Amino acid sequence: MITNFAALEIAVDIAAKEVFKIGVFSVTNAMLTGLVGTAITLGVLFYVGNAVRHKKYNRFVGLVQWVFEGLLNQINEIIPDRKLGRKMTPLVVTIFFLVLFNYWLSVLPGLDSIKVNGVPILRSPTADLNFTLGLATVTIIAIQIFAIKQLGIWGNAGRYFRNPFKDTIGFFEGLLEIIGEFSRAVSLAMRLFGNAFAGEILLLVIVVLASYASTIALPIFMAFEMLIGFIQAYVFFVLTLIFTSLAVAHHGDSAETHQPVAELHVE
Repeated sequence: MITNFAALEIAVDIAAKEVFKIGVFSVTNAMLTGLVGTAITLGVLFYVGNAVRHKKYNRFVGLVQWVFEGLLNQINEIIPDRKLGRKMTPLVVTIFFLVLFNYWLSVLPGLDSIKVNGVPILRSPTADLNFTLGLATVTIIAIQIFAIKQLGIWGNAGRYFRNPFKDTIGFFEGLLEIIGEFSRAVSLAMRLFGNAFAGEILLLVIVVLASYASTIALPIFMAFEMLIGFIQAYVFFVLTLIFTSLAVAHHGDSAETHQPVAELHVE
């Protein structure tokens, strides 16, 4: 059995594959799937929003509305400033559903079975490091914008830049804060990419090892991966809120001039 297992070949590609080019622009399979995921996200949100507006309820609308209310409660808990919370809601809720649907696309059986010149047309963008880095970059930039609106340009800059002669400790704190911004972006991107990529490999391994029994084993692991996708979308959503709360809760040079926005307890 060990010999048979060693003889198995499982092709794993970390990078997304080019499907075709538009001029000098390379279109990858992750981009195509990302367009599908974005269309699904916008379609679901617009459908549910229109149904709620016209009071046309069904189980699907109720489910999405229930998830939205749960996310909204989480926003109010982490961001006590209701005005800031309302400004953040469209972005963070959209990010949640975008990550969720794109992650779930990687769970679909046969996602890589449609090929052009040996290249699968579809691949989940959450398993593409370019997508996760881009999403993390957009998130960090949005956090900076929210911080500037709350603290002002100079107030936000004061989080990073201090006079080393007047406030030596604050100067080093600012340097650590700059490093922290980059580490937060990397952690957001790598956490999502690592889980999505590992999930794809897991399903592929289960199909190969289970062989004919994969029809029984695969649905169990698919359901497990769908749960992991929900957790990853929620984690990305919560971390975005926490990073924003930390940004706008900056106290500056005096702890008496600014009150903390939120007290965060992470277990």
